[in-house]
Amino acid sequence: MDYSDLIQLFFERSNSLQWYWTLYVVIIGGLLAFSSLRRQPDLITTGLITVLFSFFAYKNLGAIQDVSLQRIAVLHAISQYVPTPTEAAQVMSLRSTLAPTLATPDLAGVRFFHLASDLLTIATIWAMELRRFRRGKDTVV
Repeated sequence: MDYSDLIQLFFERSNSLQWYWTLYVVIIGGLLAFSSLRRQPDLITTGLITVLFSFFAYKNLGAIQDVSLQRIAVLHAISQYVPTPTEAAQVMSLRSTLAPTLATPDLAGVRFFHLASDLLTIATIWAMELRRFRRGKDTVV
């Protein structure tokens, strides 16, 4: 694998990571929209949504961590790459320009952010359910 292949692989993994985050945001948006549009309280539906979202969030976090580890491995390979004498000047020029911009996030920070977002999403879903329950109780009396 040459230097350009490693750079391309790094950005392919970056695109994959971005898609996992985009999917995560879209799912949260859809869940919150669905929860806000429901009128009648229903603990079973809210419980199922909570469990299914938890499963999704767990698998999504795992995928994000896997791709992040792949990016870290590719970045390590990029930094360890020894160019051939014919490509040395080009690689060194590109490396000095590109290397400072190739960064990977801290995995612990990513995990914390994802878990905090998961908990806030679940809390919001249940807060909406509690609001529906209270509103239904007030209108019956």
